Amino acid sequence: MDRQKAERMIANIERIIIGKSEVVELVVATLLAGGHVLLEDVPGVGKTTLAKTLANTIDCGFTRIQFTPDTLPSDITGLNVYNMKHSEFEFVKGAVMNHIILGDEINRTSPKTQASLLEAMEEHQVTVDAVTYPLPKPFMVIATQNPIDSLGTYQLPEAQLDRFMMKLRIGYPDDKQEKSIIQYKLSKREEGKTEVEAVVTKEEVLCMMREVEEIYVQEDLIEYVIEIMNRTRKSLRLSLGASPRATIMLIKASQAYAYLQGREFVIPEDILYLAPFVLPHRFLISQEGRINAYTAEQILGDILKEVRIPVLT
Repeated sequence: MDRQKAERMIANIERIIIGKSEVVELVVATLLAGGHVLLEDVPGVGKTTLAKTLANTIDCGFTRIQFTPDTLPSDITGLNVYNMKHSEFEFVKGAVMNHIILGDEINRTSPKTQASLLEAMEEHQVTVDAVTYPLPKPFMVIATQNPIDSLGTYQLPEAQLDRFMMKLRIGYPDDKQEKSIIQYKLSKREEGKTEVEAVVTKEEVLCMMREVEEIYVQEDLIEYVIEIMNRTRKSLRLSLGASPRATIMLIKASQAYAYLQGREFVIPEDILYLAPFVLPHRFLISQEGRINAYTAEQILGDILKEVRIPVLT
């Protein structure tokens, strides 16, 4: 197994993202599971830096899209432009046609532009004027949004949210971590070097992704996940539960997490640990749930307590 290369990636990112080992590990797990991440947090905690550092850690292409109200779908997917010299249309690639995509402040662009990412995130391709163009591998979207500032923003639709494997929050550093961040920044400024060097190639990432797919998931665990999903769909506190896509993503995320822990199989603890990152952003709370002031995380927590955890043999 190439787990040592994954550990090297995590260690390289943690040189920049100080004191956030859990978030870094989850982002790497999402990459190896073939998923996408939504980072929702207040400004200045390192969302953009985390995305850029991950891209720089891998020897692959990176595109940053600064979403604004006037960003067009063609800016994302590309468009056909008429070449007068050759008297024919030529396809000009859009920003999404790269390996690691940072969608900065994704909720600041229109729903029409947000929707231009749907095909890319799900099928790893874009279609322009009835012609389909495959995206490079590996492919990952890391989107950021600010939950505090709602002025001039557009809430992400359920179909968009459902395509993100995980929704994560970085959070503020503690005093010791913040001091380390400042000292690191000052030292790098004096050295005149702030860029992160690549420690793995895209081919090595693809190899790790194939190894993740081979991580064993026992049938009892699959039934356990399905039971959790069914409880979310039947809950009176939710008007929208988890989709079958969510079931697949939770299993894939668990395989990647088990891989990072050095195991060749998934255990129930992987499911319990990852469920709060994979599921709540897909829920819609019902009127009954809102009246009783339930959060999506509280509802999921209650469901996880109700479902019997399987004993693996």
